[in-house]
Amino acid sequence: MVSAVAVRTVAGDVPAEELGVCDAHDHLFFGSPQLPGQELRSGSAARAELTAFAEQGGGAVVQWTPYGLGRRADELPALSRETGVRIVAATGLHQAVHYDDATLAGLRGRLADVFVTELTEGIGPSGARAGLIKVAGGFHALDAHARWTMTAAAEAHHATGAPIAVHLELGTGALDVLELLCGELGVPPQRVILGHLNRSPDFTVHRQAAASGCYLAFDGPSRAHHATDWRMPDAMRELADAGHGDRLLLGGDTTTAAARSVNGGPGMPYLLRRVRPRLMAELGEEPVLRILTDNPGRALAVAWSRP
Repeated sequence: MVSAVAVRTVAGDVPAEELGVCDAHDHLFFGSPQLPGQELRSGSAARAELTAFAEQGGGAVVQWTPYGLGRRADELPALSRETGVRIVAATGLHQAVHYDDATLAGLRGRLADVFVTELTEGIGPSGARAGLIKVAGGFHALDAHARWTMTAAAEAHHATGAPIAVHLELGTGALDVLELLCGELGVPPQRVILGHLNRSPDFTVHRQAAASGCYLAFDGPSRAHHATDWRMPDAMRELADAGHGDRLLLGGDTTTAAARSVNGGPGMPYLLRRVRPRLMAELGEEPVLRILTDNPGRALAVAWSRP
């Protein structure tokens, strides 16, 4: 059975045009052993951050937090209702370093089924369904874990139609990811979102990736990757000038408590308060509006299939 083309939010499926201005890659909740003491676990802080984003004109946030990293899916529908911001949640699996051996062992042989269940039935008992699959590559390479998770993601995509969002480590490995997902595994490029392209400002690789038909997400700012933040306007202009403006997405990628605006960091509002006008100066007002509204709608809206 195939449904109408829609974006799957935690509160239900909506037409793409109802997303409004979209932060296409961010986190309300996130917890990993790689970030001790900086986890995103506060529900009140998540609510305040969404409210601050809405006050800047934000309409939707895509949370890329995957399986096992503290998504708090049961809290997302209420947060969406209370703040008026639509939320798209993720299923999927991050790099192996974010999990203990027992968690990974328990997913062997059933990973694609877990993804499909969370996309079609809901994440645990929350009832909130995921709207995309998040997986991750390595630094300039795809290890066995990345190939396992991407193979499962492709299987779940073919069963449901779900988009696949990919964490590129330091922005690298884009072409290897496309070769695997779209070449070997048959995922249509327009169903793939590559994240963190701003962290590796190789304009030639960016154009090659965009030419495939996939979406390119530029997300930041980030203290950890500030060395390349300033290259983002140039990179996006290069892609727009090459005819790929309809492939671009923007996100804030808030992954630590210190990065939240309510804790003195840039947070979600910064995307609209500072990044948006900076990019308008580079690209023009209308192209940036389309990047924040039309592009996320096309990237996330699919004709959902139920296996």
